[in-house]
Order: sequence, then C-alpha cells, then structure tokens
Amino acid sequence: MNGSVHWLKVIPVALALLAPAALGQEGAGDVVYVPTPQVVVDEMLRMAKVGSGDYVIDLGSGDGRIVITAAKKFGARGFGVDLDTVLLKMANENAKNEGVADRARFFERNLFETDLSSATVITTYLLPEMNLKLRPKLLSLKPGTRVVVHDYAIAEWEPDDEMTLPVPEKTVGDPGKSYIFLYIVPARVAGRWASELPVGSRAVRYEFSFEQNFQLVQGSVRVDQREFRLPQFRIAGEQLAFNLNVPMGGAVVSHRFRGWVKGDAIEGTVTVGEGSGQRVMPWRAKLTQRGEANMGAAGAAVLGAAR
Repeated sequence: MNGSVHWLKVIPVALALLAPAALGQEGAGDVVYVPTPQVVVDEMLRMAKVGSGDYVIDLGSGDGRIVITAAKKFGARGFGVDLDTVLLKMANENAKNEGVADRARFFERNLFETDLSSATVITTYLLPEMNLKLRPKLLSLKPGTRVVVHDYAIAEWEPDDEMTLPVPEKTVGDPGKSYIFLYIVPARVAGRWASELPVGSRAVRYEFSFEQNFQLVQGSVRVDQREFRLPQFRIAGEQLAFNLNVPMGGAVVSHRFRGWVKGDAIEGTVTVGEGSGQRVMPWRAKLTQRGEANMGAAGAAVLGAAR
C-alpha cells in the first residue's frame, strides 16, 4: 500500500522482503502492517509540491499518514482508500487527533474502482504489476496531475523527477533506502497542428506533426513547403516548450515556442530572432488531425500473466 506496507503472513519471508507492498489490497489473509517512514512521506509531498490548493488521494492509505501530513503540514485536502477496516478506523482516528478530520478522510474502497477525478496529487506504494494496471487510469487524469510513488516505478513511463533517500530504519524492499518517483500527467498532443505567423508582409503557415511517447514529444514542422525535424521535448502537464531554427531569407532564424495545451488548441508565444532584432508574438496552433499517443501497453494483461 502507500501510507503503509502490507503483505500476507503466509507468503515466505524472502518474497515479502522483495515485494512488501500492496498484496493486502486483495483483502484476504492475516495482514502485517509496516508504516512508511515519515521522512519518506514528507519528501514525497515536497517532491509533488503539495500546497493548500491541492487535493491528495492516497491509494492504499494504511494509518493515513500521507493524507494527514498533506493536510497538517501543507494545508491540502484529500482522502485515502484501503480495504483493511482496522487501519481505516486508525486512520480516521489519527486525522481527528491531529485536528484535520475535516480535510483528511479515509474510506473502504478498492483502489482500482476509486474515482480519482478530483485529485491534483495521487500517492501510491504498490507493487510494479499493480502500478502497471493502474497506469491507464492515471494517464487519463487531468493534465498536470502529479503522481508520486514510493519504491516501485511505473513501467515504461519515465519519471519527471526521482530521488534515492537514505532511510536507516527501513527494513523492507531495499533495506536502508527508499526510492521516490514523480510523474506529471501529460496533455495529449500527438497529431497534426496548424498555425500562422507574420513574416514580413505576409502570414506564413507552420504545420506541426507531433509524435508522443508519454510526456516525450518529437516530430516535424513544415514551413513554406519545407520540412524540418523537431528536437525532442517534454510536456509538463499542459505546458510545452521547444526551439526551432528555420532558414529564411539567407539566414537561419531561431524560434522559441512556449505554450499551453487547451483541448484542441495550443496557446502561447513564440520568440523569433535574437538580440535587438527579436520579436515576441502570440502563437496559437489548432489541431487538424488527432494522432495516437503511445501511453504504453495495457497493464491488465500483464497483471493477469503475473498471477
């Protein structure tokens, strides 16, 4: 789980040490509870830049410490879900004792069936195959939603930030160390986009073709019937930025595009040229043909194979 680590007592100890999280979500067996060290909780929330405007959902909430910490130290609101009724009772009592019961609540729910649409931050401490099964649901959330996971990265999806944290008291997983991975749900931009920019006395059409692999984008642009390859760039939620050099009038003219994806449009600015001759202009691109973004293979089949 996330705020805690769960495994079944009937699993051999060696296996439990390698894979301590999430099996308790099955809701069967005699469950052992091991809390996530508080130093890890604090760093997860700092890495996700949790603030008073955030709504945090913890999938597998244990004693509730992640959502409680988010509420008490960072002013956020949110809830946690778990299937262990003993831990749920403990979590709600802890929230009351810490004075944040109005902003931190805990429910008996299956994490895969929980509505995550209200979240700005998701936290998890799950086994890799469970992260994989959850991945399509995470990627369908609003662009900019932050997902921060403990110890087990989400397969194929490259983290936007990561950290290795020394935790001497930690005896499960990789003893003495915790790994934290941050992901930012990217907007979907795969496809063709068209825009126009003024060049001298005329409007020049810029046609972009974006290929997307999670938050990584590459592709090409056609300018005045000439095609140029775009350097790879990252999308951070709805925000994108990339540079382009275009030969014009016997010179190479630099373009620095900055924008925000708003549905079927990208709105922002483009800085053309350098030094005293540079111009900053509004830039708006319109989607003309939706493409298929690569967001990884379906996780459910992999989970079924693992079982």
